[in-house]
Order: sequence, then C-alpha cells, then structure tokens
Amino acid sequence: MTVVATNGLLKAQHQWVDDSLRSDPLQILILNLMPTKAETERQFLKRFSAVDDDVAVTFMYPKRHHFKTYSQRAVAEAYVSIDQVVDQHFDGLIVTGAPVEQLPFEQVDYWHEFLAIIDWAQRHVTQTLFECWAAQAGLYAQFDVAKRLLPHKITGVYTATTTDNRSRLIKGLSASGLLKMPQSRHTGLDLPATLPDGLNVVAQNDEVGPLVLTSATQHAVYVTGHPEYAANTLAKEYFRDKQKRLPVTLPQHYFADSDLDQVDYSWAHASRQLYQNWLTTLNLTKASL
Repeated sequence: MTVVATNGLLKAQHQWVDDSLRSDPLQILILNLMPTKAETERQFLKRFSAVDDDVAVTFMYPKRHHFKTYSQRAVAEAYVSIDQVVDQHFDGLIVTGAPVEQLPFEQVDYWHEFLAIIDWAQRHVTQTLFECWAAQAGLYAQFDVAKRLLPHKITGVYTATTTDNRSRLIKGLSASGLLKMPQSRHTGLDLPATLPDGLNVVAQNDEVGPLVLTSATQHAVYVTGHPEYAANTLAKEYFRDKQKRLPVTLPQHYFADSDLDQVDYSWAHASRQLYQNWLTTLNLTKASL
C-alpha cells in the first residue's frame, strides 16, 4: 500500500518521496550494514511499497563501525543509533547483510554492538528478520551455529526445493519453483545433524542449503540471501568484482543471455510475497496484544 521513510540518506538528499499513509503503519527498523547504503535503502523501500500494509521505515547504523563509502557524519545525521531508540518499540527489525562474512564474528568491529541490539530487540521488537551475513551472525549468537568458508562464492538466484508448508512465511510460495532468492556470499551455515531446539528450516535449496529458517523462541527469521535485491544488483556485484580482478563466479540462474546484458528477474513475486507474509505475522501479533 504505502511506505514512508522516517529518515535515511535518500530522504536527506531528497531522493525519496513518501507516500501518504492511510492508517496506523507498521513500524519497521532497519539496521543497514551494507556499504551501498542509499541503494539498499531504495531496495527495501521499493519492496515495502509493493505490499498490502502501510509501513514506516526507520534506518539505524552501528556507531562502532568506520564506514568506507560514506562519512561517519553523513550517516549519523541521516540514521538513528540504538541510543536514540532504546526506549521505543518497533513491530519489526531487519538486519541487513554486510561484507564482513570472511571475518570471524568476534573480529567485526561492531560485533558487541550487534549483540546488544539483538538483545534489546527481544524486549522492544515483535520479530527480527536477519538477512545474509546477519542471518549467520544471528544463528551464531542465538544458537551457536558456526559458519564455514566456501570454496567459491555462492552467487545467483536459487529456488527452494523443499518448503515447510505449515509456516506462515511460505504462504503462496509452497508450490514447486515459486520461492526464488538471490544469494551472494562466501560462507555457509555449518548446521548440526540435529537442529537446536527452537530452530526450524522452512525453505531449503539442495545446492546451497537453507534459504529461510525461523525461531519462535527467539522471535526471529533468518534469511540466508537477499530478497530485497533489485534486478541488476547481482550483475553490478559481478562486474565490480571482475573489474577488481577478484576470483569471480558467474551468477547462476540469473543472466538471460550469453552476452550478460539481460537478466532473468525471476524473484520479484517471491520477494514481495515473503515480505508480505512476514508483515502479516507482525500484524497478527499486534492484533493479539
């Protein structure tokens, strides 16, 4: 329906025009750890503009991190820190991916702040949605699930081969081939043979492992990919890494032609439905309070 950005770089630069809210919106806090902050803002705002709910988005940053792509001052002026919202309640918290996955978690400069934020969220947020690196970090912090370095980067769009149709998150996506998700990561989950109590895999791909996990006890959803990605994001990452002469892998199930100038934007419906399903769970919880 409608979405507003309460803050953010796009809003500060007058690059985002808010919709007119028609009801009491769901309040979503996004801890934006991506280096492409403005682009990531736009991706999430566009996703939420396509759902059936009114949404107000607030962007947050980790104060302990030194940013390479934006000045600390610019981010601090456009975003909130945990100190500024510590007494507030949000319907949902999204923690984005981050380009730090090859570092041990404890060596990430904002690791202790990350832990403090997810601990705060247990009391001030209805549910947390962790994406990509954040999903691995959340599972490590909350369930002691380790990650492992992969022999080559997983990049491309992967389809769920198995789903738990009992999960509300999978509504409308349980049929074969409907749940597609961009992946862009150098590490994978080192899941034990028996999952920890309270943790469930609700969507999996046979090639790359779990796509979506949930935990009712932690009030959390863990998404191993990037459902927010725009059509050209994986292409931009691929050509960027190739220009830097990094060891790159061609994104799988993504380019629509051999010239690599057309992409198969196959995950748009799935991403919209996944976020809609997540917001519906927030609404159901809100209604029951």
